[in-house]
Amino acid sequence: MKTKLQVLDQQVGTYTQNGIEYICITDIARFKNSDRTDDLIRNWSRNRNATEFLGI
Repeated sequence: MKTKLQVLDQQVGTYTQNGIEYICITDIARFKNSDRTDDLIRNWSRNRNATEFLGI
């Protein structure tokens, strides 16, 4: 099931599979910098705290 969340006037996609809800970090990165989403996600994934948060 795909739905959208409204966060600070921005649509963030979600996806639910087997009762687990996932959010689209690409949509969040687009809000921060629509031209360089790849660099933002790469930098987020380097941070150990971000990786642990995503695992929760």
